[in-house]
Amino acid sequence: MTAKRVTTWTVRRQRELGEPLVMVTAYDATFARLAESADVDIILVGDSLGHVIQGLDSTIPVTLGEMIYHCRCVTRVTQRAMVVGDLPFGSYQSSVRTGIRSAERLLKEGGVQAVKLEGGQPHVELVQKLTQMGVPVMGHLGLTPQSVHAFGGYRVQGRNEEAALTLLEDARALEVAGAFSLVLECVPAELAKRVREAISIPTIGIGAGPHCDGQVLVIYDLLGMNDGFQAKFVKRYDSLGDKVASAVRAFGEEVRTRAFPTNDHSFE
Repeated sequence: MTAKRVTTWTVRRQRELGEPLVMVTAYDATFARLAESADVDIILVGDSLGHVIQGLDSTIPVTLGEMIYHCRCVTRVTQRAMVVGDLPFGSYQSSVRTGIRSAERLLKEGGVQAVKLEGGQPHVELVQKLTQMGVPVMGHLGLTPQSVHAFGGYRVQGRNEEAALTLLEDARALEVAGAFSLVLECVPAELAKRVREAISIPTIGIGAGPHCDGQVLVIYDLLGMNDGFQAKFVKRYDSLGDKVASAVRAFGEEVRTRAFPTNDHSFE
């Protein structure tokens, strides 16, 4: 029997009931299956694949075609979790028409149930148009990685009152435009609390403290598979990077000593 898919209604209902939302970022079928088996509510196919999968130093070079490919890998094997696909840099900033076309492709070709875009008031019209078309939109405020060059690096946002008020205005604008939820990345915990109290849609935090309606981490980070990335907001729930390296090393030793394969691993 097919599991009942998490929807925008489910997400809003969980906020009303005070049930925290669990979201992980994953990029392929194997990790999507594992995440779904762990009953996560939302799988985000993030343009952070530029860092994690492609080895880039930012998300900016990631293309819409690459996002569609990875979204398809994830949606092909999921039945319960809502799958949200990132609109990458350059796929929506130039015009509303461009953004609509990009979102259409993520849904039609990538198979996602919702799209995520970064930024506030400059993209209100696009969020309105997509919502009217029936495309669920997740907003993203705070540290928006596609604006890393404008920020001068990966820095906590909203530290002063002026910046905090701008973020609050952006959050309200996205809610009015029809966004069904909002990611808050790398903002002070007290500001995240103010945002949550100011809007009725769920907030999902990453480096935004404990007051959000849910939390998200990149699955590679929470599994301890990326030693090169150190961030205060990441909690490692295992050290699979060490275990993977150890297993591959053991395989190499057995191959070199001809301990593997044995007859048990061979065909007659």
